[in-house]
Amino acid sequence: MDEERYVTSDGLRLAEAVRTGETTAAELLEMALRRADRLDPRLNVFATRLDERAAEQAAGRLTGPFAGVPFLLKDLHQDIAGLPTSAGCRALAGRPAEATSTIVQRWLDAGLVVFGKTTTPEFGSKGVTEAELFGPTRNPWDPARTPGGSSGGSAAAVAARILPVAAASDGGGSIRIPAACTGLVGLKASRGLVPFGPQDSEPLNGLATSGVVSRTVRDTAAMLDVLFGPDAHSPYVPALPPRPLLDVLEEAPGPLRIGFTTRSAIRSSAHPEAIAAVERAAALLESLGHEVEEVAPPHDDAQLARDFMAIWSVHQAIEIARIKAETGCDDDAFELDTRALAALGRAAGGVELQAADERRREHIAGLARLHETHDLLLTPTLGEPPIKVGALDTPAPLRKVTEVLLRTRTTRLMKLGGVIDQIVERNLAWVPYTQLANVTGRPAISLPLHWTPDGLPMGVQLVGRLRSEELLLRLARQLELAAPWADRRPQVV
Repeated sequence: MDEERYVTSDGLRLAEAVRTGETTAAELLEMALRRADRLDPRLNVFATRLDERAAEQAAGRLTGPFAGVPFLLKDLHQDIAGLPTSAGCRALAGRPAEATSTIVQRWLDAGLVVFGKTTTPEFGSKGVTEAELFGPTRNPWDPARTPGGSSGGSAAAVAARILPVAAASDGGGSIRIPAACTGLVGLKASRGLVPFGPQDSEPLNGLATSGVVSRTVRDTAAMLDVLFGPDAHSPYVPALPPRPLLDVLEEAPGPLRIGFTTRSAIRSSAHPEAIAAVERAAALLESLGHEVEEVAPPHDDAQLARDFMAIWSVHQAIEIARIKAETGCDDDAFELDTRALAALGRAAGGVELQAADERRREHIAGLARLHETHDLLLTPTLGEPPIKVGALDTPAPLRKVTEVLLRTRTTRLMKLGGVIDQIVERNLAWVPYTQLANVTGRPAISLPLHWTPDGLPMGVQLVGRLRSEELLLRLARQLELAAPWADRRPQVV
C-alpha cells in the first residue's frame, strides 16, 4: 500500500486491506511512524511514543474489526499497565499505571496497534491543548491556532493523516471541540455506555465518557461498537443499542424535526462563522427532507455553566489532594489555573456541590421538553473559529493576583474579586454549547459541515435524546454522503 492510499483510507478500510493481504500491520505502522516523524515537530501531538512496543504488537497475531490499524491513546484515563499516564501533569509524568484500562483492553482486543499517547491539557480541564508539561499542540489547518481540547493531540494527529482514528474523551466537550476545530467527526455517547474501569466507576459525577475522533462516520460507529457495555466497575448496566451501530448507518433517519439555536448567555453573540455553520447545516438538512426551525435555548445555560464548573472545581481539588498524598509533590507541580480551580473547589460547601449536581434534573427536564416536539437540537460546536495558540493564557497581572491569593489562602477574595469568574469566562466563552450534553448525560455529535473563508473547520453539534446514538449516526451518515468532508486536507498535509 502506498502512502496516498494510506492517508485516504479510514480505519475500517485499512483493516480490510490487512485481512485481504493488500498490506500488513507492520507496513501500516511504518507509514504512521514515518508521518509522525515528519509532522509532529510542527504539531506536537505526542505525549509518549511507543514505537518498539507497537512493532512487537504489529508482528504478532492480531484479530478484531480493526486488526492491524495504527492507533493512539489519549494521555488521560487511558492506561496500559506499566506505562505512564501523565494527564498533562508534571507530578504524574513517568509514573507507571498499575492496570490497563477496560477501554484500552477493548481497543487492543479489536486489533489496534498502539504506537503512542497524545497530548492533553492538565487533567483535561481546558478546551485547548497547551499543557506546560508538553507545550502547545497545534492545528494542522493553521498551526498558529489550537486544535481544541482536551483531546487536541488525538484530533491533530487524525486531521494530519498520521492515522485515521484516535482515542479521545469528553467531560465537557473534549471530543466534540477538537473534532470541530480540525474537521473531524466526534460523538459523545450517552452516560454510562462506555466503562471507566478499573481505575474509576463514573468520574466527574457522570459528566465524562470516552470515545474517538475520526474522519468518517463509519469509523466512529464501529469504534463505539467496540467500546459499549459495562465492566465489573460500572455503577449500573445501561440499555445498549439493540443492533451494532455500524449495521444501521445506511438506513434512512427521517424525516426528522430539528430545532436550532445559536444563542448562549455565556457570550453576547455567536461569531458570524458559527452562525453561518448552523445556517448552512439547517439548509442542508432541509434539502434532505427534514423540518428545521429556530427554537429558544432549552435550558438556563448560565446556570448550567456555574453548575458544570462547581463539579469540575471540586474534582480538581480532589485530584490535587490525591496526587500530593501519593507522590509527595507540592503545589508547584500543578499549573496555576488548575490550582485556582481547585481552590474554588475546596471553598465550595457540600450543599453547593450537591445543589449543582441535583440541578441536573432541571437541565434534563428543559432538554426533554424540547425533545417532546423536536427529534434533535442543532447548535454550533464552537462559539467562534479555532482560537490562536496562547489566547487563553492567563494575563500576567491576573497571574500575579491569583498567585498571591493562592499563597495567602484567601480563596474567598478570589471569588468576591471575580478572579475565578474571569478564568471560567475565558475558558468557556468560546465553547459554550457543549457542556449541556455532559450535564444531562445525552449523546451529541459534532460534524464538519462548514469551513470559514480562511479555510478553518467549524463543526455543528446535534444533541439527541437518551439512547439516540443510532439516530445521530444515521443522520450523520446521510449528511456525510450529501456533503462529503473526508477528502479535505489541511495545509500541513
